[in-house]
Amino acid sequence: MTFELSQRFYFEAAHTLRRTIDAQGSLRIHGHTYHAEVTLSGEPDPATGMMMDLAYLRQEVEKVRTLLDHHFLDEVAGLGPATLENLCLFLHTHLKAALPTLVRVVVERPASGDKCCLRLDA
Repeated sequence: MTFELSQRFYFEAAHTLRRTIDAQGSLRIHGHTYHAEVTLSGEPDPATGMMMDLAYLRQEVEKVRTLLDHHFLDEVAGLGPATLENLCLFLHTHLKAALPTLVRVVVERPASGDKCCLRLDA
């Protein structure tokens, strides 16, 4: 039996983005509220009944969230252009060592209906 354990969080950040369509607004500094979710997959420890203590998961998520929250994403080292795809990769890169059973990273902007999912179990 395999379980999935997820933690959702959000961060506020600004960026610019070079695009070939609807480019005017993207070239100017603008901000979004991003919602993210990381998902682990595995089996609970028989002794604790948990795959991972949620307090530990929240602690690891908070470490990477502070790298993005209320930052200008164009200046975040290792991110590259602040696309949803690059944000998924950034979260994965910063969490994979502490969360080896990480199988999915989702980043979305609910206000505009945009969402990206990085699946690592496929």
